Amino acid sequence: MSPLAPLAPSPLASARRVVVKLGSAQVIDAASGAVRAGRLAELAGDLSHWAGSAPGRSFVVVSSGAVALGRRVLGLSHSPLRLEEKQAAAAAGQPLLMRAWADAFAPVSRPVAQALLTPDDTEHRRRWLNARATLETLIEAGAVPVINENDTVATAELRYGDNDRLAARVAQMTGADALVLLSDVAGLYTADPRRDPDARLLPVVRELTPEVLAMGGGANADTGVGSGGMRTKLEAARIALTAGCSTAITDGAAPHVLRALEAGGPATWFLSAATPESARRAWLAGSLSPVGTLVVDAGAARALKDGASLLPAGVTQVEGRFERGDAVAIRSPEGGMLARGITAYSAEDARRIAGHRSGEIEAILGFRGRPALVHRDDLVLS
Repeated sequence: MSPLAPLAPSPLASARRVVVKLGSAQVIDAASGAVRAGRLAELAGDLSHWAGSAPGRSFVVVSSGAVALGRRVLGLSHSPLRLEEKQAAAAAGQPLLMRAWADAFAPVSRPVAQALLTPDDTEHRRRWLNARATLETLIEAGAVPVINENDTVATAELRYGDNDRLAARVAQMTGADALVLLSDVAGLYTADPRRDPDARLLPVVRELTPEVLAMGGGANADTGVGSGGMRTKLEAARIALTAGCSTAITDGAAPHVLRALEAGGPATWFLSAATPESARRAWLAGSLSPVGTLVVDAGAARALKDGASLLPAGVTQVEGRFERGDAVAIRSPEGGMLARGITAYSAEDARRIAGHRSGEIEAILGFRGRPALVHRDDLVLS
């Protein structure tokens, strides 16, 4: 294959869920400081067209730009900004950013919904479950989740630092099979193409070797309004690959960039050998140590083997001390290991609702919980 040959077919053509990340340079015009409204509208149209061209497709947007917009409103023209100044700029700019996205999606009749995340939301299982459930509910309702880091409250010690890694975590959380990182270059080159005329675009990367990582040292460093670079995009690709999600780096300034990418346009694709489902099940099976046990009746055991979720009605015994989001073992009436998964309830609440129908949960606990003790997406059979 020629170094410049496009990948055909494009993974975007077969994807069911895609996360698209835009940096500040794609959202904000560096010279004027204004939103690139035309570009956002074009991307919104392309995303809607992609989602509508096959059943079951959905997408999430991860967008930078709040700090760049807010510092202009607040007159914070100096650099670098102090932490409290950056947080203030984020607070002032985030409403403007969401307004821009609402305007972009208005012509295709898609509502937008803001989701501001911190590392706690993607690194701690309980908050991860909450965030995932919220995003899934938004997607099912036909809304477009527009995600940004919560810079208003994130500290320098506890933040992603760039939206490339945040986008990869979102792709992992939502089970996306494609992550598209819009850059100001067409992909990963053998060297920085703005400094080396002999640099060649790599259309496909199947393994992130030290040699590949070394190629990311400096490209995208002078975009002017963003904080990421090619190295952070490679780190994002690494995170996504472990979740079974293929990643594309492509030029965000290209006309109708998503349509071009789906048609095999210039990009670097980091291809995953796994699927999101297989990667997640491998993680559940091998990376989590159960801290409690749920014993189920024969009917629930059969249902689990058929791919169902574990409902409270099928649980006969709850053992151990655990909290919502912890890993638990699921055992048959005879004591055999059936599965392991992530529980949606603490041990105390699980004991109270065990043996009851899902419709009785609210009356028992005093709040409307989730119908499954362990959802099938959070469960792997032994």
